[in-house]
This record gives sequence, C-alpha cells and structure tokens, in this order.
Amino acid sequence: VQLVESGGGLVQAGGSLRLSCVVSGSTVSINAMGWNRQAPGKERELVASITTGGGTTYYADSVKGRFTISRDNANNTMYLQMNSLKPEDTAVYYCHAVDTFLGIYWGQGTQVTVSS
Repeated sequence: VQLVESGGGLVQAGGSLRLSCVVSGSTVSINAMGWNRQAPGKERELVASITTGGGTTYYADSVKGRFTISRDNANNTMYLQMNSLKPEDTAVYYCHAVDTFLGIYWGQGTQVTVSS
C-alpha cells in the first residue's frame, strides 16, 4: 500500500487549501484513513479521520468547524479541505491508512505554511 499526498503550499491566514491523499495497492482491508500533522518541535497529532465504511468522522478540537475530511472510495482518494487557516496550522501534514490486518501506512507528508 502506498499513500501520496498533494495540495500543500503557502497561504495567507484566512485562506484555504485542499489536501489530497491517493492510496494505491491492496486497499480491500483498509477500514479508516486520516490526516495527522507535525509542527517543528512538536509531536505528531491527529487532525481528522474517517472510516471507509460508514464515513464516521473525527476532528481535533483545534480544527473543528474549519477543516472537512472526505473520501472517494471509488478512486481511493481522501481529502482534507482546510478553511480559515491560521499560522498555528503550519505543519507537515501526513495522511495515513489503517489496515485491519497489517497496521498503519503513512504518506511522505506535504508542507502547509500559513503566513500571518
């Protein structure tokens, strides 16, 4: 299983970005996907997640109401729509996929920088 993120970049505070994560390989037993982020000097934190079956979502308190996670199972793609971005959202964003039997797969990360 491989995950490839795209969509990061530099944006001004208040702006928007949409991240994409394309999953390839054997995806039949993937039951959930999500986005984490890691800012310099900080631990990686879970930002949002979504189940591949029922579409149940989770959001960290810091992004509720601003970020929206979605998935397109037919195209094995997950998205993170980020609105009203703040400088504190600056981080490397990683997508992950949870395989019921084989564990967690990670993408390589995409940089998001929000200027004030």
